[in-house]
Amino acid sequence: MAQSEQFCTFFIEGHFFGVPVRQVQEVIRYQEMTRVPLVPQVVRGLINLRGQIVTAIDLRRRLGMGERPVDQLPMNVVVRTDDGALSLLVDEIGDVIEVEEKTFEAPPETLKGVKREMIHGVHKLPGRLLLVLDTERAVNVAEAVTGAGERDP
Repeated sequence: MAQSEQFCTFFIEGHFFGVPVRQVQEVIRYQEMTRVPLVPQVVRGLINLRGQIVTAIDLRRRLGMGERPVDQLPMNVVVRTDDGALSLLVDEIGDVIEVEEKTFEAPPETLKGVKREMIHGVHKLPGRLLLVLDTERAVNVAEAVTGAGERDP
């Protein structure tokens, strides 16, 4: 029997990403954020999630992509980490999909810089690639300070 895994999918700047469902606490619409001074640029602020204070990390900034259009509010993919819940700010939420392990491959050579470092691998799906986000790397804000979160040239 073929092994499969479920992914919570989302879009950032037209790219199709996924994180394993087992790491996702919940997916929610835009939440008002409290800005925090003197934090890395990838940290957009803090959200109050039913009394729990959660750090919101902008994946566009973390992946070195362009800024989100001003009229587009981000969505929150709240993931569980060893340090508690963290929100990943994304452009749009997709579906939960199940993919076969046999479709998994290493990141393509065309993926460069910080994007390549944040991608665990890809699943080839009909008509598109599912980029599997390495959530541990993505939420590592200390890494962003040392330059891994800077914009690609």
